[in-house]
Amino acid sequence: MNITLHGEPVPWLLLIFSLPSKRTSERVGIWRKLQKYGTLALRNSGYVLPNTPAAQEQLEWLATAIRGFKGEASVLQVVAIDDLPSDALKEQFREDRKPDYTALIRELQQLKPSTKGFSTQVARLKRRFEEIVEIDFFECPLRAKAEEALYKAEHPVPTRERVRKGGVPKTEYQNRAWITRPRPGIDRVSSAWLIKRFIDSKASFLFDHSPTVHPEALPFDMYQAGGFGHEGEKCTFETLCAHFGLADKKVRLIGQAIHDADLDDEKFGRTEGVIINQILKGWAKQGIPDDELLRRGMDLIEGLYHSIA
Repeated sequence: MNITLHGEPVPWLLLIFSLPSKRTSERVGIWRKLQKYGTLALRNSGYVLPNTPAAQEQLEWLATAIRGFKGEASVLQVVAIDDLPSDALKEQFREDRKPDYTALIRELQQLKPSTKGFSTQVARLKRRFEEIVEIDFFECPLRAKAEEALYKAEHPVPTRERVRKGGVPKTEYQNRAWITRPRPGIDRVSSAWLIKRFIDSKASFLFDHSPTVHPEALPFDMYQAGGFGHEGEKCTFETLCAHFGLADKKVRLIGQAIHDADLDDEKFGRTEGVIINQILKGWAKQGIPDDELLRRGMDLIEGLYHSIA
């Protein structure tokens, strides 16, 4: 593996080291610290971090410790690695954080307010979330879901009453403003499509992180209590279907695709929503305004609806 060094901004740090074979316990200690620092292991036993003062200090002290164990260590400032472009490295860092967030989300979802030591457990998991974020250098896509799960654990709400068969009447939800978070993703886009097509044909949509700013608007897929959001294992799209008694076969199949894309659990084995979500993320990176992003996404869902036999 060739490493390029130049007199230009240096984005990466690379630690390479070796220890005598008899230093087994020291090797384990070094490995645990590398894990704690969030390093990315390369195939040739090198370890990479983004080049920051904090990372430089961590790796330099680790190299000093390795030399103290009669080993050899070097910390290199690296511009590029020829067979791992910068974007590929960043994506590997994101992938490395996915198991951390997945385990955290699972623990948070299993917590119930009636659990013994509930507050202590929430505080512990909050600290764990902060630890993961500290080494999530390039924002793993699961960070937002972990943040949402943490918010729900910290702000438990009473379980909503079971909706009677046939759903709630739509008459109370006509000509309304509906509010959701900025930068709409797959669940919010599809939920807006569902609202406009099957619930409130004259719906208008607002974007804000706090629904209290627009008290007249109906929240959907917000972290705060109220409105329509995730319920149990249901995404917001599925919650809306259940509340309004929507039994359309095509809507049910779209709901399965949205569930798999939004909750990332492959429950139904459908990939359409994953592809649409990737398109939405691409548009978001282009700086497309929220209302245009929502409109384009709703058009995609409409196309998906008509494509289903």
